[in-house]
Amino acid sequence: QVQVVESGGGLVQPGGSLRLSCAASGINFSYYTMGWYRQGSGKQREMVALITRGGDTNYADSVKGRFTISRDNAKNSGYLQMNSLKPEDTAVYFCNADARALLGRNYWGQGTQVTVSS
Repeated sequence: QVQVVESGGGLVQPGGSLRLSCAASGINFSYYTMGWYRQGSGKQREMVALITRGGDTNYADSVKGRFTISRDNAKNSGYLQMNSLKPEDTAVYFCNADARALLGRNYWGQGTQVTVSS
């Protein structure tokens, strides 16, 4: 069975850091663009960061310079390093694995809660 599972969320003070992990199983992660999305309470889902098969990255303006996306295809995993966290970063963070162009397949994780508060 295909699974995409996030971990690493939690409660952190403003200015702190968290590292989110995304573990995929049942797929060859190297065929997928990997992305992180988030949805705050009462807000629309937004793209946070993307990394392509070739390693190209894209970030939302609100996180540029603070967050870093990476991947380890040998481990079928992706990561989001979040530094200098702000209260407005509070949201449920979702991992996405997208190979619609190559395989017609797209998968989402269940989400992990990140809360930034003093």
